[in-house]
Amino acid sequence: MSAAQEVTEQGFDEQVLQMETPVLVDFWAEWCGPCKALVPTVDAIASELDGRLKVMKLDVQSNPSVASKYGVVSIPTLILFKGGEPVERIVGLQPKQAIVSKIEPHL
Repeated sequence: MSAAQEVTEQGFDEQVLQMETPVLVDFWAEWCGPCKALVPTVDAIASELDGRLKVMKLDVQSNPSVASKYGVVSIPTLILFKGGEPVERIVGLQPKQAIVSKIEPHL
């Protein structure tokens, strides 16, 4: 079971955009190998930054309108939302330290 919670189109505003805590959204799909490879990294970040950061996963195949609204064309893409706005975007399979170094300044 993933430490990151699943979010859908229906809950996106409430669970991501309206949160006071910054939210990292992992845009992924079941058929995407690099997305699956990123799961342990995303889970580790969710655990380590718990309380300071909320981590959500959005399946782009089931929720294409959210992906297209934020210009997600390749996956995995991680987007950090703060105050309802995307403030950081990390595309592709990245090492944990690279991801943390990009989101840390926003926490």
